[in-house]
Amino acid sequence: MASTVFDSLLFRDMFGTSAMRYIFSDEELVRSYLGVETALARAQAKAGIVPADAADRICNSAKNMEIDWERLRKESDIVGYPILPLVRQLSEVSGEAGRYVHWGATTQDIMDTATVLQLRKAFSLVQIDLSELSRILVGISARYRDVPLAGRTHLQHALPVTFGFKAAVWLSSINRHKQRLSELLPRVLVGQYSGAAGTLASLGQDGLLVQKLFCEELQLAQPDITWHVARDGIAEAISFLGLVTGSLGKIATDVMIMASTEFGEVAEPFVLHRGASSTMPQKRNPISSELMLAAAKSVRQHVATILDGMIHDFERATGPWHLEWLSIPESFLLTSSSLANAKFMLAGLCVDEKRMRSNLDLSGGLIVAEAIMMALAPTLGRQIAHDRVYDACTHAFNDRRPLVDVLLQDPEIVAAVGGRDELIDLCDPVNYLGQAGEMVNRLLATVSSTENTKKAS
Repeated sequence: MASTVFDSLLFRDMFGTSAMRYIFSDEELVRSYLGVETALARAQAKAGIVPADAADRICNSAKNMEIDWERLRKESDIVGYPILPLVRQLSEVSGEAGRYVHWGATTQDIMDTATVLQLRKAFSLVQIDLSELSRILVGISARYRDVPLAGRTHLQHALPVTFGFKAAVWLSSINRHKQRLSELLPRVLVGQYSGAAGTLASLGQDGLLVQKLFCEELQLAQPDITWHVARDGIAEAISFLGLVTGSLGKIATDVMIMASTEFGEVAEPFVLHRGASSTMPQKRNPISSELMLAAAKSVRQHVATILDGMIHDFERATGPWHLEWLSIPESFLLTSSSLANAKFMLAGLCVDEKRMRSNLDLSGGLIVAEAIMMALAPTLGRQIAHDRVYDACTHAFNDRRPLVDVLLQDPEIVAAVGGRDELIDLCDPVNYLGQAGEMVNRLLATVSSTENTKKAS
């Protein structure tokens, strides 16, 4: 029986994807351990430390061995780590060559490097998802570039924006995450082979050569120095996931509020019975957004855990390292879930342009008070203009009258803006969108340029 949402038949697809679960499965993890051990044997054979035929035997044995999982579980529980028990099994099936398995390595060398191999595969999936999500948001930003929408601050009408502008703000964070990921990968995808206390003492003068060949075998960067207790690379990786899920949580929050009955401006894609209630037939709950928000809150806790886990004692930690075993898989699973839900939700997002326009007019023109103030300022001065418009807004709000009607009764205001028709135009929210459209264009051009550069390279 499953004991967590991550392996539960009921919940696992809400909190992860099958592709990400595969990367962090026991089977794939042990395959990564074996891949690291065989890479070490091949590197040492190239350096003349291990006989070539012994390295070949080790590699063939690792490829074809049937792992005794129950034995591995029991011995790992006793030892506290799975490497020594796995090395025993690999040594046994390798025959005489088994004497060279794990030569000069320490448990953390194997486990850290296997973790990096997992990170490489996991980040590859994240990279694909970010690119797909970016394309979806590019489409939304372009399509709704000029569709007016009430901009809200402190959950109240502020100034008019456009829905394309809002989507482009979402897109900008995703675009930065793509850049961040490309920048962090060289710092994270680094091999680990340094021996018991990190000095490679067991290999004498051949240590750094073997380390170089080992990393080349795995197509990882060679570290400048041992990182057994310098965990900033791992911390950066998980902190990045915190940033990604945080951005997705912001998108989810916007969509959930905009989808509420009182707003009714957007809705998640319709799928029969998705978001249904057991007792209220009318319900269409924003399930994808809710899961995205849950992921953001959960990954944030793992970021805190990983940062705490950076504080290692001396040359090998007594406990903090184990925190990574908990937080790395769960953080990636939650991130994969959030990205999958974001792609599904945004690709099929239902947008009600008429409702956006009617909501824009809810305040009776109060949303363009700044436009009136700025138009009056050159004649009256900014502060006097502010106070005059403030008084007009108060009357309009208290009397439940359109702001334009109140303003038209003041001859000085009408004259200051150039006449009655000019004042009416100023009170139309679609005439006060600022540079929203141009900003959307600029961001879309940047995204397009970046994509074209990547294709060319």
